[in-house]
Amino acid sequence: MVDSIVQEIKLRKNYLSSSVSTIYFGGGTPSICSNMQLSSLLDELKSAFHLAPYVEMTLEANPDDITAEKLSHWKSIGINRLSIGVQSFREEDLQWMNRAHNATQATDAIQLAKQYGFNNISIDLIYGTPTLSDEQWQQNVQTAINLQVPHLSCYALTVESRTALDKMIERKKMQAPDPEKQARHFELLMQWMEAAGYEHYEISNFAKPNMRSKHNSSYWQGEHYVGLGPAAHSFNGLSRQWNLANNALYIKNIAEGIVPFEMETLTPTQALNEYIMTSLRTSEGLSFTYLKENWGEQKVMDIRKNAADFILQGNALIIDEHLQLTKKGKLLADGIAADLFFE
Repeated sequence: MVDSIVQEIKLRKNYLSSSVSTIYFGGGTPSICSNMQLSSLLDELKSAFHLAPYVEMTLEANPDDITAEKLSHWKSIGINRLSIGVQSFREEDLQWMNRAHNATQATDAIQLAKQYGFNNISIDLIYGTPTLSDEQWQQNVQTAINLQVPHLSCYALTVESRTALDKMIERKKMQAPDPEKQARHFELLMQWMEAAGYEHYEISNFAKPNMRSKHNSSYWQGEHYVGLGPAAHSFNGLSRQWNLANNALYIKNIAEGIVPFEMETLTPTQALNEYIMTSLRTSEGLSFTYLKENWGEQKVMDIRKNAADFILQGNALIIDEHLQLTKKGKLLADGIAADLFFE
């Protein structure tokens, strides 16, 4: 697989015209890669693309994969940000989610990473699980704050169809998530993070000042990117494409010098709807100036008219020519965006 991704990097080197300012080694689980495998990927990226003077370089890691040896190597090759899949600091939650690590490993991984000079750390936390009370959710969040983790990504538990969890819930062997509890956990989370000095800069993301994820922010700002590996997505401003998800067929195609992907060319309306969706998820919100420059004055007038009810309901407001969601509105972000979409 690593050899195939190295080969794809060579095949895709002309996809981006601008320099690369962020690199993200994401899921699957890149922390299981050997030192040599990660180095070979990074060497090929440096060879194929023009890197900016400073590159935010993130590696996703499971707590049980993090060792002193790996941290030392990651640091030496330029990894400067870790995204650690903690999910919870509670044993009961981790067992319910069938995670490989335990609560002690979650805490130890963060502390060890800091010892090796990783100050830019993000962790994932899951809320709204049947095993998690309001008080226990607060303990989870407070643990992250006490560990001085500068960035948190927090997600409501979602049950994907045809997964093991979905089948167990169907058979009444497990309790389904409670939407009211999930909404309450999200509201509490916003209160706690604000009190602790974190910016709520995107619906699911909280950061200490100057510690936002540059990589994820580039997605929400519509910047161009190339994704490498099975199921990876790419965007060049005009079209989106996504690689074949089947590992064996991906490897076979790459060996033949073919990048196997599907593609869609975005219409102006699709591009506008994507901007509405992504911008409303951010703290800055939807810019009427940007909207006018790219889609015209009429679209600005339409959005202002269609957003009027949300403003009256206290779900949105306009500040400095930006349409922003309130805390109340953030609970309904996807629905509000959908109602503002153009056909």
